[in-house]
Amino acid sequence: MATVLDFEKPICELEQKIEELRQFSETHDVDVSHGIELLEARIQETRRNIFGTLNPWQRVQLARHTERPLPQDYIERMCTDFLELHGDRRFSDDHAIIGGFATFKGQPVVVVGTRKGRDLKQNVKVNFGSAHPEGYRKALRIMQLADKAKAPIICLIDTPGAYPGIGAEERHIAEAIAVNLREMFKLKVPVVVVVVGEGGSGGALGIGVGNRVLIMENAYYSVITPEGCAAILWRDGAAAPRAAEALKLTSSDLKNMNIVDEIIPEPLGGAHRDWDAAVESVAEAIARHLQDLRKLSPEELCRDRYLKFRRLGVVNEE
Repeated sequence: MATVLDFEKPICELEQKIEELRQFSETHDVDVSHGIELLEARIQETRRNIFGTLNPWQRVQLARHTERPLPQDYIERMCTDFLELHGDRRFSDDHAIIGGFATFKGQPVVVVGTRKGRDLKQNVKVNFGSAHPEGYRKALRIMQLADKAKAPIICLIDTPGAYPGIGAEERHIAEAIAVNLREMFKLKVPVVVVVVGEGGSGGALGIGVGNRVLIMENAYYSVITPEGCAAILWRDGAAAPRAAEALKLTSSDLKNMNIVDEIIPEPLGGAHRDWDAAVESVAEAIARHLQDLRKLSPEELCRDRYLKFRRLGVVNEE
């Protein structure tokens, strides 16, 4: 059964009426095409009204939509000849991180992304998209192979955050992320990062140091999840909508603060409504930025990436 968010219910009710009209037409051999056209026009208008005025918490819900395309879906649809690499050569293979060599728009690239599941069994296998230290070490190993092969890197992010459990702490999750941050600044190939769903804290930043950081229209990028923020500040998980507003985590907020370079538009109603259109928009944006970055020398790419992140958080005091 399709997941329906609260604010999507008016649209679903109209779609249900259209389905009922079609069934009535088939059963009674009555032409109801005019009525269906009127309802379809009303659906489009309702959809524009709803999705044109979403609040931050509603966008967080869309970013987490169970039918939204995941990083592995983008890899499958954007790339060919994908060769997945496994393991960090130190501890194990973390299924929450996917990566390997592929062909994108006829060019060799390396793709690294977080991985979520579609159901409980899949999510348990990939730890609900939250990577362990070995996941970040695997990601770094793959990116360093890309550096040797002079292949551009595409990073796709959709994670609530790195795994905060005891095992991850014992194997030094903070150090693994910190090393990734340091080493990604040294990469001499173009790096394009796209937040396609959730961009949670250091879990996202661990593969998020790029020359260009893009975000989908209904994705979010934040130092903490709204629920985590609400629990700390207000001791109440129900304050998550209030936290989402305060965190300034939406794509438009992030673009205004120059944290992201571009907002990738989604199909009206969200990426889950039209996977093909969503993938096409992401692929077009990545290709465009890679074309620009290929003009830079290895030294210029490193400096460009360094200066981009040095500018974050700089304010002018009057």
